[in-house]
Amino acid sequence: MPYHRRRDLPDSVRNHLPSHALDIYLEAFNSAWDEYRDPDSRRSDESRETVAHKVAWAAVKQQYCKEGDRWVRKSD
Repeated sequence: MPYHRRRDLPDSVRNHLPSHALDIYLEAFNSAWDEYRDPDSRRSDESRETVAHKVAWAAVKQQYCKEGDRWVRKSD
């Protein structure tokens, strides 16, 4: 179930990330959704959706970090 727009993302994501981070999450989730279609391509027995969410969060964490209860862009 790829996401087509930011507003389609789960509330737990949409209500916590800044707009740029939402774009990163959306793109990474959809890419992982396609890449891990085949269960044999996953390292564990986790569902395709779970893996795609993990990949998406990892992508966000490359550019953002959590400070208190807010996600902020990492400085270069």
